[in-house]
Amino acid sequence: MPTYEYRCNACDHKWEEFQSIKVEPTKKCPKCKKAKAERIISAGGGIIFKGSGFYQTDYRSESYKKGAEAAKKASDTSTATTSDAARTDSGKSESKPTPTPKKESGD
Repeated sequence: MPTYEYRCNACDHKWEEFQSIKVEPTKKCPKCKKAKAERIISAGGGIIFKGSGFYQTDYRSESYKKGAEAAKKASDTSTATTSDAARTDSGKSESKPTPTPKKESGD
């Protein structure tokens, strides 16, 4: 059953009521007792995501998790090796263009 918000047009009192969808809206204000109450449109209940289970990685298989962990360890060790090489060299390899063979004319 939903919770509805109400406001009294006579005394401006606001309140909530837990009612069935089939029930007629309340017309009588609980504070001033006048029949000037109306149901107001509210934002509704918000969704709060707490705990685990809300991320794509939470549903991964164990084999995937083990593979990802191994890949991470491998990248960590390769990063250390690359940083050692960067101290001695700029780390960039020069590539020279390969010459293209020329066509011989058979005239």
